[in-house]
Parts: sequence; C-alpha cells; structure tokens
Amino acid sequence: MDIATIIGILLGFFVIVSAIVAGGGGKMFIHLPSLAITMGGMLCATLIHFSLRQFLGIFSVVKKTIVTKIPPPSELTQQMVNYAAINRRDGALALEQEISKIDNLFFIKGLQMLVDGQEVEAIKDIMALEVQTLQDRHSIGKKILEFMGSAAPAFGMIGTLIGLVLMLKSLDSPDAIGAGMAVALLTTFYGALAANLIFIPLAGKLGLYSKAEVTAMEMIVEGISAIARGENPTAVREKMQAFISPARREEVKASV
Repeated sequence: MDIATIIGILLGFFVIVSAIVAGGGGKMFIHLPSLAITMGGMLCATLIHFSLRQFLGIFSVVKKTIVTKIPPPSELTQQMVNYAAINRRDGALALEQEISKIDNLFFIKGLQMLVDGQEVEAIKDIMALEVQTLQDRHSIGKKILEFMGSAAPAFGMIGTLIGLVLMLKSLDSPDAIGAGMAVALLTTFYGALAANLIFIPLAGKLGLYSKAEVTAMEMIVEGISAIARGENPTAVREKMQAFISPARREEVKASV
C-alpha cells in the first residue's frame, strides 16, 4: 500500500487551510454555490465526455494509486530463476505446487499454462493480450483524471464570469456585490485547488504505476516463455536481468 497519495492530499489541504486561517480567513472560503458550480460542472462535463461505465470506474482507478502491489524486478527475477531450476530438475509438473505460493493472478495464469503444457507462442500471445488490455484500462483512467484536472479550472473560470455578472448587475447594492465577488473568486480557487492537488497528481501517479505494472507483466511473460522453452537457470537469469539495474544483478541466484 502506497500511503504517499493520502499523505500528499491531506498534507496539501492542511497547508492551504493553515495558510487561510493564519491570514485571517475561515468561513469566508466556504461558499457552497461556488463549490457547486466548479465541482458539479466538472462532474457533468466528465459524464458527457465519457460513458457512465468509464466514469464509475474512476473509483477503482483512484484506488489503484493508493492500494497497489507491484513485485519488484529483483523479486520476479529470483522467482523465475528458481522456477527454471525446478523445471530443469523435476519437469514442468513440479511447478504446480508453486502456484499456491503466488498471489499475482497474472503470474498464476502464466505458470498454470506452462504446467498445462501449452506452446510457448500460445502462452506469449494470451499473456500479451492481457498486458494490452491492462494498458488500455489504465489509459482510459488516466484520461479521465486528466480531463477532470482541466475541466475543474475551466468551470472555475465560468463561475468567475457568473460572479462578475452578478457583481456588475448589482453595483448599487453593496451586499449583492460581496456575494458576486465571492462567487467570482472562490470558483477559480476551488477549480485550481482540485486540479493541482488532486486530479493532475493522481493522473501522473497512475501513469507511473501503470508503467511499473506493465514492466512487471512483461518480465513475467519473458520469464515463463524462457522456462517453457527449457532454458537453464543461468540463461533465464541473464534474460531477466535486462529489467534490473546493474547494481542489483549479482543478488539473483538459484536458491532451490
């Protein structure tokens, strides 16, 4: 679990709220009409731009930036070297008992196909299709967050225009001018805050995690394909080490 996302958002709000309070502000920064224009408009625009199913999927996308478990390359390489040693010594069927020790569904599927004796090309084709599907899902999620990050400031500006119209219409009424100014300024504030503290950073983190997960999946595909071809542990290690930084390559050795 990566709590950096939660810490960043909470700490960001704390810093901003603290600055507002220290500057003598407070309740004046809470204005429900401004919030409704900015966030409501942004959500409606997102619904128009994407399908309902894609929009509702944003919750699982955000969850991905908080609860994620991507095995490090060195761990995957060590597993592949061990499985290559088992395969060379006892045959592919001996790997079946190793499946229960894995909690990665993609890894389990690939290893199960290997145990079932499927051809190398069939294994690679099926697993590559899953990698492509994951990339497509993450791409849509990233696009949704990026769209929300651009729509929030845009509706903040729309709220500013509404506030200015209200203010100019009521120049002869000081109370109405204050309400118009609140809408004019706070909608821009809400839009900029939501975009730069939540949506754009979440889109960026999702992109990073997506690349890391795809790399891990590609490592699994290459490793299982090498084992299916009957390559020895040393050859598997050399192939998998291409994904590892040179400083950590010597740590990987067969341990079975």
